[in-house]
Amino acid sequence: MTSIGIIGSGFGAIATAVELRDHGHDDVRLWERSSELGGVWRDNTYPGAGCDVPSPLYSFSFNVNKDWSRRYALQVEILDYLRRTADDFGITPLVRFDHEIVSAHWIEDDRQWEVGFAAGGTDRVDVLISAVGQLSRPKLPPIPGIDDFAGEQFHSAEWRHDLDLTGKRVAAVGVGASAIQYAPHLAERAEHLTLFQRSANHIFPKPDSAIPRWWRQAIPYERGLWWTFGEQFSRGLDLGTRTGRAIAKVCDWHLKKSVDDPETRAALTPDYPLGCKRILFSNNFYPTVNRSDVDLVADAITRVTPEGLETADGTVHEADVIVYGTGFDAQDFLDSIDITGVGGRKLAAQWADGAHAYLGMYVPGFPNLFVSYGPNTNLGGGSIIYMLEAQARHMRQVLDRLDAGRWETVEVTEEAEREFDERVQKRLGLSVWGQCDNWYRHPSGRITSNWPGSTKPFERATRHLDPEAFAWA
Repeated sequence: MTSIGIIGSGFGAIATAVELRDHGHDDVRLWERSSELGGVWRDNTYPGAGCDVPSPLYSFSFNVNKDWSRRYALQVEILDYLRRTADDFGITPLVRFDHEIVSAHWIEDDRQWEVGFAAGGTDRVDVLISAVGQLSRPKLPPIPGIDDFAGEQFHSAEWRHDLDLTGKRVAAVGVGASAIQYAPHLAERAEHLTLFQRSANHIFPKPDSAIPRWWRQAIPYERGLWWTFGEQFSRGLDLGTRTGRAIAKVCDWHLKKSVDDPETRAALTPDYPLGCKRILFSNNFYPTVNRSDVDLVADAITRVTPEGLETADGTVHEADVIVYGTGFDAQDFLDSIDITGVGGRKLAAQWADGAHAYLGMYVPGFPNLFVSYGPNTNLGGGSIIYMLEAQARHMRQVLDRLDAGRWETVEVTEEAEREFDERVQKRLGLSVWGQCDNWYRHPSGRITSNWPGSTKPFERATRHLDPEAFAWA
């Protein structure tokens, strides 16, 4: 029986583990660096943390959640759902907690992966699946003097719940997807909140509301409606589309309706095409900016001083606490793990100019290595869970054929990977993501994070295994 190891315990890991176990692949183990299951939904506990995908769409198709209390669920409910799913499908007992993997080496003679742990020791499996995702490593900005600040400071993904912010002067660096969720809560607690904005966002009004208990049995029927909305929303991210123009008009209307001050409104107006950076959803961010005890600063931060943050105009904005909502190392992929393939080939070296993989999952030179939520599988619209399930089904098909043919190794061919990558990059060239700087792009210019367009084409591309794309041995 093929032994399978999965790195992580978030949505990608659980989707894959359930798919494999349901189809007779019983020798499955999961390694989790933390002492608890949950991935990003375990780690991101900042006030207001939640999902910008509608709740009816944000659950597994094999375990549709009928208990959502809101149309946009918050972190506690999402984490609870994920853990219940792991329990109900027998995955939790398979997780080895406090096992952070720092290395993975292909042992050619034995045709196995040997993984090494941060605490010492190793383990071996026939097939290694990475489910660490794209947004797991918090990133602090490279601002001079960041260690000189005399007050408290932390990243939003490492929220200091022990720190009482009441009556404090709080500086929030970054106003992206996380910040627009926690900024309204900070404003309620702090004496004064200063928001430092590097670039303005397109913000769409959030169609959020409580879901009455009597309606929750209808949640499975809502999924189709929200899925269709997400597919159309994704199509609006191609250049010059009618859908894109309609979304832009709604965002513009939302800004003009919500912000009265002309100067503030101008500062909050994006200067790049819709969707080039992540479109955000919020009903309470603009009202927060309107508050008299909240300042919006659009000047660039030049350095951190012991007293606060200095901007390009020479002003030092004093603060007691700094919160960095500066995102994650989205180009990391698997750089945090020393992965060595055939002939000593380093994955980090192979991906030095940006990660790429066949179907976002398979890399030439690295047999029996699968990647969930890998290169070019992130979305601008729709639910990532739909993508993760499609990937899990394809991985399972590969393993089914591997076992049926009594082969020991499977490896995507360089030709198949190259042709797939060329098609994806060509399609991405017609999207808005190449029109400005964003976290989807590697410094080389390659768009490594996102899948071009809607989710259905990816599901079709992964529905059936093409054996000719792989070498079996």
